[in-house]
Amino acid sequence: MSLSNPFARRLYLRIWLAVVGGIAVLTLVVGWAWRMAEEQKASNNQPFVPPSREMVLRDAKGDVVFRGPATRQPSEPGENVEFHIESDTGQAFVLQMAPRQNRGGGRPGNADAAFWTRPPFGFLWLLGIVGLAVAVGVYPIIRRLTLRLEALQRSVKHFGEGDLSVRVPEQGQDEVADLARQFNAAAARVESLVKSHKSLLANASHELRSPLTRIRMGMELMGGQQPSPAFRAEILRNIAELDQLVDEILLASRLDAREADVGTVELVDLVGLAAEECARVDADLDVGASPDGVDVQGISKLLRRAIRNLLENARRYSTGEISVAVLRRQGHAEVRVSDQGPGVPASQRERIFEPFYRLPGASERAGGVGLGLALVRSIAGRHNGVVFCEDRPDGAGGACFVLRLPVTSASATP
Repeated sequence: MSLSNPFARRLYLRIWLAVVGGIAVLTLVVGWAWRMAEEQKASNNQPFVPPSREMVLRDAKGDVVFRGPATRQPSEPGENVEFHIESDTGQAFVLQMAPRQNRGGGRPGNADAAFWTRPPFGFLWLLGIVGLAVAVGVYPIIRRLTLRLEALQRSVKHFGEGDLSVRVPEQGQDEVADLARQFNAAAARVESLVKSHKSLLANASHELRSPLTRIRMGMELMGGQQPSPAFRAEILRNIAELDQLVDEILLASRLDAREADVGTVELVDLVGLAAEECARVDADLDVGASPDGVDVQGISKLLRRAIRNLLENARRYSTGEISVAVLRRQGHAEVRVSDQGPGVPASQRERIFEPFYRLPGASERAGGVGLGLALVRSIAGRHNGVVFCEDRPDGAGGACFVLRLPVTSASATP
């Protein structure tokens, strides 16, 4: 394993090194600019060298020893100061003056100062201190961030290996926390879909087995004889049940797949659909509830199927008349199907919309395979609507199923 692999495989190391390297480069640039500025400042602060001046040297009696122009020679800070003097007799002299002694200490260029305080060692110390401070201060922050990313990485790995129950801790309000929430929501959705499909497959296998078993037993009992009319009717009933079950399973699968094409979105007259379906099962339609009609954007065949399933469910359990009302209420269209059956207990009103679920005591011979109401919920969801069960508004016995759809142009998804 090469030494570069830990840095290539660890995001926090790369981020940390990038930050430290960036601070180091910035410090180098700032230090270089500072040094250039100091040199420019020192150059600008050089004492002005005036032109030659008259210099007179006298002895203790006050007599002139020599007289002549003196010129100061340029020098660096810390060096001797020289004056070139030419006397009136033509002789040349050099006057040297030692630099002033530094009484405060620590002045740049002073040989007595410690070596680590003189350029370039002072700058290197500054760079090292800044780099150490950045390394120590940034590492915990970056490591904490990448620990959350590593937790998300492990969860995604376990989820990909088949553990659909894995979730990521949602800590904080930053982008990583938002990513964790999105992952958890997607994982919950996928887990729900997989469980739903497994349940659909298991229940479909059971429901398919029952009519097939009855058909096979009938064929064996017939023993090659001519079937009686009653037996033929029973066989046809079982075949129709199989056909209905396969049709509902296929429709449920297509509705679960949101990208599947299940029809064209168009303007649908709910009153007209309800009238046609009520005539088919001999139900009463309250035309006074919506005298102006109720139109929604949706898929006609799906909405027809939803109303038909509600009516068939009511006919299966009702012991009296079935009434249907289509009305507009608070920006929504509602189809209300009321029956006079035993009603639905409050604790079961949510479960009856699950696939293949039947109320306790409901007989399989009563008809249906337990997918009708589940399909109604899927169709309602396809149109951004809802379906629910409640008590009849008039207080009479029975149940009232309400299909509520938005009446906007975006009420259905093609």
